[in-house]
Amino acid sequence: MFKFIHVKYYIFLVALLISLNTRAQELFPDGTPIPEWFYENEPTDIQTLGRQFRITDYDIKNDSTVLQTEKIQAVINKAYQAGGGVIIIPEGTFLSGSLFFKQGTHLHIEAGGVLKGSDDISNFPLVMTRMEGQSLKYFAALVNADGLDGFTISGEGTIDGNGLRYWKAFWLRREFNPQCTNMDEMRPRLVYVSNSKNIRLSDVTLKNSPFWTSHFYKCEKIKLLNLTILSPKEPVKAPSTDAVDIDACSDVLIKGCYMSVNDDAVALKGGKGPTADKDENNGENRNIIIEDCTYGFCHSALTCGSESIHNRNIIFRRSTVNEAKRLLWLKMRPDTPQNYEYIRVEEISGKVDNFIYIKPWTQFFDLKGQPDMLMSYAGHITMRNIKINCSTFFNVRKSDQYKLSDFIFENLDIKVADHPAFDKDHVNNFTIRNVNINTGK
Repeated sequence: MFKFIHVKYYIFLVALLISLNTRAQELFPDGTPIPEWFYENEPTDIQTLGRQFRITDYDIKNDSTVLQTEKIQAVINKAYQAGGGVIIIPEGTFLSGSLFFKQGTHLHIEAGGVLKGSDDISNFPLVMTRMEGQSLKYFAALVNADGLDGFTISGEGTIDGNGLRYWKAFWLRREFNPQCTNMDEMRPRLVYVSNSKNIRLSDVTLKNSPFWTSHFYKCEKIKLLNLTILSPKEPVKAPSTDAVDIDACSDVLIKGCYMSVNDDAVALKGGKGPTADKDENNGENRNIIIEDCTYGFCHSALTCGSESIHNRNIIFRRSTVNEAKRLLWLKMRPDTPQNYEYIRVEEISGKVDNFIYIKPWTQFFDLKGQPDMLMSYAGHITMRNIKINCSTFFNVRKSDQYKLSDFIFENLDIKVADHPAFDKDHVNNFTIRNVNINTGK
């Protein structure tokens, strides 16, 4: 009996050591180890987060037509004053404008529960916030968290941005003024988290955002787990409803999510303008892993830009892309010094329009009186172990505005409708190994 237990214990230790050794060998593209934090993804347990505050216990009605912002905010404040706790949205629909979570408070939406945003912009106050690579006054999101440690959103329910009225207004204004930008037509975001750490969103559905769906600014240690993020492309397009905007953040895990939105799925931001790299309000994105996700329609599965100065150590892997216009999109602004480096895309399958897309960004840029465009860089880009159908494989334009270097294409099985030829001279030091491009003809 003793020998049997001893053998079992020995086998367990060996398996554990092998597992730990395997993880120790996982590296970011620049060769630095991936921390254990990226593997610790247990479900959110609201029982460990303090007292529960069920909103229907505080004279808040299940009514999708009555605005209840002040009452819901009062429950958040009460939880904060009590030392923290979880705000529970039960089954039903609850209409609200901007809500502001405080240290120690959390949001949990039960199955069948809906936190629904108002479609009246006056229910979203003007605050100092972050928008399109700038720090300025703009409208608060539906759910806001600033300067928090450990904030969570969890549950099987839904945060619904109720965006239809905003989308229609945007397209009507665009008809009147073709140069209308997102800053001209007022729309709130769905979730905005800033200056925070140890953030976790899990299991909930985020849908119909009037503007960007989730936006994280100057945060560290963010986990987005098993989310469903939706906005329509028809019959009314939901403009600029990016699923996830990462803005000057570090250590981000996006895992097991489904994203289908009428703009980019995951966009890396950080600042824009000729002096963007010298502005303390801006910053780099570093150590981002996107894995085990599924993509419906989107403009791009992974985008660097357009408001972005430095992205480093980005891994996009083990995912299925069904209707993306682009798999990897590098937006190269002529008015911003940019550096996209150490990006690895691997183990992807499905169908996209463009496998890789790199061109000068020409929409709404401003050199602010500077006579010359700024030089940008993209380097150490690896795309490997990918089997995918696409319309265009290598949609890359050569430009004096940027320099491309150290690309690796390896173990690619590509079925393409467009001509398979591509110009290796667009990239300095372009390594190609085992790339099979089939036109199907």
